[in-house]
Amino acid sequence: MFRKILIANRGEIALRVMRTCRELGLQTVAVCSESDKHSPHALYADETVLLEGETISQTYLNIAQILQVARERQADAVHPGYGFLSENAEFAEACAKEQVVFIGPEPHAIRQMGDKTRARELMDKAGVPVPPGAHSSVSTDQQALEIARGIGFPVLVKAAAGGGGKGMRMVRTEKELPGALKTARSESASAFGDDRIYLEKYLDEPRHVEFQIFADRHGNMVHLFERECSIQRRHQKLIEESPSPFLDEALRSEMGDAALRAAGSCGYTGAGTVEFLVDRDRQFYFLEMNTRLQVEHPVTEMITGIDLVALQIRVAEGHPLPWKQHQIRRHGHAIECRICAENPLEQFLPATGTVQTWRPAAGANIRMDEGIRAGQQITAEYDPLLAKLVVYGNNRSQAIARMIHALDETVLTGCPTTIPFCRYVMEHPAFREGRYHTHFIPEHFIGAELQNETLSHPVAIIAGLLHNENNHGGNSWNPAHGHTGNTHGSTEGEPGPQVASGGNSSRDSSAGGRAGTAWWVRRKYRS
Repeated sequence: MFRKILIANRGEIALRVMRTCRELGLQTVAVCSESDKHSPHALYADETVLLEGETISQTYLNIAQILQVARERQADAVHPGYGFLSENAEFAEACAKEQVVFIGPEPHAIRQMGDKTRARELMDKAGVPVPPGAHSSVSTDQQALEIARGIGFPVLVKAAAGGGGKGMRMVRTEKELPGALKTARSESASAFGDDRIYLEKYLDEPRHVEFQIFADRHGNMVHLFERECSIQRRHQKLIEESPSPFLDEALRSEMGDAALRAAGSCGYTGAGTVEFLVDRDRQFYFLEMNTRLQVEHPVTEMITGIDLVALQIRVAEGHPLPWKQHQIRRHGHAIECRICAENPLEQFLPATGTVQTWRPAAGANIRMDEGIRAGQQITAEYDPLLAKLVVYGNNRSQAIARMIHALDETVLTGCPTTIPFCRYVMEHPAFREGRYHTHFIPEHFIGAELQNETLSHPVAIIAGLLHNENNHGGNSWNPAHGHTGNTHGSTEGEPGPQVASGGNSSRDSSAGGRAGTAWWVRRKYRS
C-alpha cells in the first residue's frame, strides 16, 4: 500500500490527482518550476520541491531530477498525469530501477502503442480495423508516392513516433506530397526526436470516438464506455461528451469489444484510451491508443460515478478491478469544455496575460477542474489549458442547457480564452442535433459571430461580477476546497453526489503551511 505519491506534473491535472490522494489518506509531493512556485498545485501539496532549471526539459521533463526528489522525499509511487513524462517508457523504466511505482502501464506497452506503425500491426493481428495504409514507415518520397497511389488520395502523412496532430499533414494531390513529407518529417523530428513517417487513407468528415479502458495485473479488463471528441482544432480536442449522440447500442458494443482487444494486444495494465475514427457509414477504424489518463477523463467519471485516479492507484498497488464488465453502468449525460488561453478570433493562437479575475461556475452537477488563480501569469511556456468545465444532466438536452448556464457564469479576465467559443458551440444547431464531426470548426465557425453576438452576454456577466467584487469584496481562492460549486446539492429528479472528506486540517508544506479540510466529490450515478 502506498503512503506517499509524487505528482510529476503541474496545473489542473496535478491538483486533481492530489485531491483524490487526500481522500485516500495519501501524502502528496509536488514538483514545480520557478514560474510555478506560487501556483495552486504547489500550494496544495503536503510537500513541494522547487526544480532546478529554467526550461521544461530542465524541470518537468528532467527524469533524473524528478526521481531524485522521489528518493529524497521517500515517495512510494509517481503519478505522471498527462503530457510531460506520462507516455515516456524510459521514465517508467527509471522508476522501476529506483523501486518507485510508476502509476501507469508497463514500459513495453508504452513503446508499442507509441510507435504508430507497430500499433497498426498489433491491431491487424487483434482484428481491430485500421484505415488503409502502410504498416511500416516510408523511407523515400517515391515509396510514399506508390503507397498513396495504392490507397488513393487524399492521404494523411503521420508521425510514426507521436500524436496530438504533430507531424501530420493531409495531402489531396500528388503535387502536394513532397512538401508535406518534408514538413511532417521536420515536425516529427522536432517534437519526438524521430523523423519516421507513414501514410494512411484520409477519412472525410469522420467522428472521433474513444473508449476508456482499465486493466489490472490479474488478467481483468473492462471498458468504461465512450467519449465523443469531435470538436477539435489542430487535431486537438476542445469539447467532449458522453455518451456519443452518434453511436447506437450495437455499434457501442462492437467498438467497446474492439477497444478491449486493442489493449489486450500489448498486455496493457492501468488506465488507457483507445481512439477511433468513425465514418459516415458507421465504419470505425483504430486511430491510436493513449497510454495514460486522458485530459477528458472527468466526462467518464460523471456518467459512471467512478473516480478514475483512485482506480489507477488501486491497480498500481496490485488490487484487482472491483467489478466485471456487466456490472458497470452509465447514467445521464456529461459534457466537458476545455478553457484554454487561446484566441478563437485568431485561429485559436495561444494567448498570454495575467489572470485578473477568476470566478468559476458553481451549482448542482457542475464541476470545474482548474489549476489557476487570480494574479497568475499565463505564458507561452506551457500548454494553454487552464481549466475544464464539466456538467452532468439526466439527458443530453439538460446537459447542454446546464453547460450554457455554467459558461455564462464563469468569469476569467486577463487574456482571451475559449469560453465564448464553447458557448457558441453549445448553441449551434449542428451540435445540438448531434450532426457534427471533426471538421466542425472550418465548416461552421465564423469568428465574427463570436465577436458580435456570443460575447455580449458574457461581457454583461463579467461587468456584474466585477461590480459585486468591488462593492462586497471577493473570496480568496482556497486550493484545499477547489471549485466543485454547490455540488452537494441536487436538482429535483437528479441523483446527487456523495461528498467525502479526506486528509486533515493541519497539513504543512515546504512551500508554506495552510489549514483547511480537503474535500473531493465522488458522484454516485450508478444504481
